This record gives sequence, structure tokens and C-alpha cells, in this order.
Amino acid sequence: MERGHFLVIGAGAAGLVTARELARAGKRVTILEARDRCGGRIWPLPETEFGYRAEAGPEFIHGAAAVTTALVREAGLTLRPRGGTRWTVRNGAWSRSDPAMPHAGEFYRALDKVTVDLPIAEFLETQFGAPRYDELRRRITRTVEGYDAADPHRASTLALREEWSAPDGQHGRIVEGYGALIDYLAADSRRQGAALHFGAEVRTIEAAGEGIVARCRDGAAFAADAAVLAVPLPILREITLPPPAQARAAAAADIGYGNVVKLLFRFATAWWADHAGRDLADLSFLLSDAAVPTWWTQYPTGHPVLTGWYAGPKADRVAALGETDLVEMGLASLAEIFARPVDRLRDDLFAARAINWGNDPFARGAYSYATPRTRAAQRALQQWDGGPILFSGEALHIGPDIGTVEAAFAIGRDTAQAILHCKP
Repeated sequence: MERGHFLVIGAGAAGLVTARELARAGKRVTILEARDRCGGRIWPLPETEFGYRAEAGPEFIHGAAAVTTALVREAGLTLRPRGGTRWTVRNGAWSRSDPAMPHAGEFYRALDKVTVDLPIAEFLETQFGAPRYDELRRRITRTVEGYDAADPHRASTLALREEWSAPDGQHGRIVEGYGALIDYLAADSRRQGAALHFGAEVRTIEAAGEGIVARCRDGAAFAADAAVLAVPLPILREITLPPPAQARAAAAADIGYGNVVKLLFRFATAWWADHAGRDLADLSFLLSDAAVPTWWTQYPTGHPVLTGWYAGPKADRVAALGETDLVEMGLASLAEIFARPVDRLRDDLFAARAINWGNDPFARGAYSYATPRTRAAQRALQQWDGGPILFSGEALHIGPDIGTVEAAFAIGRDTAQAILHCKP
């Protein structure tokens, strides 16, 4: 059967790219989005709040990101390389570089010899369990939890080795923000003929002859020849599918999914620029041992905004905290790092946000990571024989970019190409 009408479930990065490419190729496309906006975990905040369209979700472009940069150029947007100086604060001591990891050479030699995948915590315990390796284990665990938002007891050692050995490349930002790129993709999808429905929370997809019917929480129903599910993993588990597709979707349990709390603080001035006689005017990133350990600025712009990052299993443990409590946790961390009274920080605060992605009803977390069983799960989910159900989303991207916006754009493109090149 040649399938001409596709439902795309989810108007995030992957869903929009899939929808746009299918519509460009002459397919009839209907996008169903549960939220009242496009972008999913890409969420620009009002310019009036922070002085620019601050990103509540992903903010940086990591490495070459070929698909993302091509879309940025197509949309007429601007890339800015990340500049400035990265500082580290350990036990009150400031340094422009993170102290060398103890036993690093021994660690990487052992990592290179791994042939059978296992969780990184298990690798550390079996190879580096002696007390003399305590700092090594702490540093690796902190990286896995903080950067990958991953549980070390689930995160794949081989996937982390691939990530750490990949060329780092130039990191940067889209000057106009990821939201501007989402706006462009949504508008172009509509120009190509795609229909977009907000508030369409799909709960069930049923077989209907050789096609499908998607049923939403509000009772609305949409029929089509096939559906592409481009939703976060926890949401995928909540959608009832026909039995064959449900069996394939079960593989998603073998893909990790981590959480992030992102804090954004706008102050009256960039008070950190001159700290204890230290020139921090070009501060970009700040790594510390505080409760909220990672912070960054908007350098080279002059926006007096500090962004905090609290990720991994720790973020899951603050699910019961409200936004006010999370803001206070962030202020306390900055007070500790800069030896500045928290009341003074609070008095200087102009605007604040604390976004706990684990509590977002349509995300339930931030982004994916690989476990030892993830590659097999991704292959099972990507298999398609021309039937009425396909899966997409950043969690299905195979390679070191898993969990990034680049992964979402790339898998959206690949999903569309798989459809367009399928011979029914």
C-alpha cells in the first residue's frame, strides 16, 4: 500500500523536520501536538522576562552538528561560537582549568580495552574500586550525571567511550535562539501544506483497515494512512498502540532518559564580573562543588543572566520541590561559590525561573542516553516494513549525538527519507 497521508505525533524538533520533509515531497501531513506551542523541549521564554529569548530547554550547539547548522543557514539565522573563559571552583579555590583527573592515563587505557558493554558504574567499581581511585570515580560520575543527565548504574560504558573519543569541535549558540529555528520549521511546514493541531494529546492509535486512527484525550479523532510517533520516551509508553507496534515500542525501556532542572537568574547587574579583585568579565562556564554545580553566562552579550544546571539522578530527587524552593537552592549555591550573602543576591534578582523537566507533563525528563542495550533497542524501533506505525525522536539517533537537538533534527530527516524511499 502506498501511504499518502501521515500523522506526525509531536511538533518538537524531530517531528517538525519529518513533517516538513514529507510535505515537501507531496505527502499529506497532519501534525498533532499536545502543547499549545511547537518545539517540545525547545522552549524560548518571553524576551521581556530576561532581556532576550532565553532558552528554558536546550541552548547550545555541540560540535559540528551538520544537520543543525545547515538548517540554521537555510533559515537565515546566525551562529555564534562559544567564547570566554571557563573557571572551576573547588574548595574555594578558583582556577581557569579543571585540575587534572588523577589516574587519567590508567583509566583511559582500561576503557580502551572494554569489549563487552556494561554500565559505567560497574566498570568503575570492578576496575577502579580501590580507595586510591575515589577522586577518579567521583569525577567520572559527576560528568556522567551532569553532562549526560545519566544514571551511572545504567549508562553504557562503550557509548560514553564513543562520546569522549569523538572530536569535540566548536560549540556555540544560535544568536536568535533555537526557538527561532523552530518557528521557521513550523512556518515552512505549513507553507508546504502540513496541517498543525495544538492541544491534541494522543492517547490511543488504533488500526483501521490498512491505516490508523489516532484518538485524543479530548475525544478528537484523526484518521490517516500511517503515524510517526516523535514524542519523548515516557510519553511513548503512555500511548496505546496496535499489538505489533506496542511490542516494538517496548524496546524503548532499554534507552536511558535523564532529567534536568534548569535555573535562569536575571540580575540588576553582572555583579560577578569583578569578584574579589578577579576579572570575570569574560566568564563563560563555571564548574563547582556547590549543590547546583554548573553555571554559565550569556557571554559575549551583556545580559546579566546566570544559568544553572542540575542534572541526572539528583534532579529526580527534587521532584517535590516547587519553583520557589529550586530558586532558593540556586541562590544558595551562588552564595557559596562567590562568598556573597544570599540576601544580597536575592535583592539584586530581577527575574528567575526554575524549570524541572521531569515535572513537565509532556516531557517527563530532559533527554536520552545510551545503556548497554540501547543500540539494539534503537534498531528495533527504527525497523519499518511499510506498516502504519513509525517511531522517531532524538532517543532513536545512533551515535555520540544521542540526547542533542542535532540528534532530533537528524532522526527527523532520516525518518522522512525512510518513508519516501520505501517500496510498498
